[in-house]
Amino acid sequence: MPMLVIEGTYRITGARPDGDSIRFYPADPAQWDLVGGRHRVQRNAAGGAQLRLDAIDALETHYVPAHGRELHQPAPYADLAAAELLSWLGFSGVARDGHGTVSAAEPARLPGYLLTRGADLYGRCVALVGKGPAPGPSGERIRVESGLLEETANFHQLAEGLAHPTYYRNLYVGLRQVLTAAVDGARGKGAGLWSLDVTQSGARITGLESITAECVIMPKLFRRLADYLTLGAGDPSLDGFGAFLEQRGDRVLIVSRGQYTGFETVVEVSEQTVRMNRPPEDLVFDEG
Repeated sequence: MPMLVIEGTYRITGARPDGDSIRFYPADPAQWDLVGGRHRVQRNAAGGAQLRLDAIDALETHYVPAHGRELHQPAPYADLAAAELLSWLGFSGVARDGHGTVSAAEPARLPGYLLTRGADLYGRCVALVGKGPAPGPSGERIRVESGLLEETANFHQLAEGLAHPTYYRNLYVGLRQVLTAAVDGARGKGAGLWSLDVTQSGARITGLESITAECVIMPKLFRRLADYLTLGAGDPSLDGFGAFLEQRGDRVLIVSRGQYTGFETVVEVSEQTVRMNRPPEDLVFDEG
């Protein structure tokens, strides 16, 4: 299971890190060009780039639907996931302004590394995120097994119940299984967001407030509902949500059935209640 290693530092001042994304600066910015796949990593003038933590999706802290205002999934777990990622990496004294931008943190930067196979449509490097010295030479590929995976922030966030599993095709099956075991353990204990999650039991939708202040659901479903409800300009009816999902075109593999289908087939709507009929870890999405 070879993945590219890049060593560098995490810096958060002036950025808006959340529970599954953070800014990373390689020791050698030219190593971004070694990241494979269709999409190039988008970096800033100082060589930094935004990372998207592979295989996990923390509750949204600042999602903006098309033509809509910024939205936040219910407290406390959206904010707790963001705080836990920074704490796990070693940052302390983190202060944010009214827009969620980090205004102060100690130290200013922390050493770490990432393991990656590609970037997403938005130019974010999709990565397993580690702290401290890299487990292999930066700029080279190493074999990633379960022990190394368990040392990453990705595994930690799932094991603590602070993120939903959200798998894409580029992730190795063996690593996916290790992460699913962490999810099973967290869910079994009712840890973190699993004490409130209604992704499968059903969320009753009466408007945007239902998903921003009341119901904890998988962020992928939250984003689609947020887009749909924003388009409705205050109309909470879910009558057209299935058609909206079909038009959106998210493709997914249902692992337990070996079925490749559209996301709309795993989302059920009954009057004003929406639920997923498969657990998040049973789905593998196509990258957009």
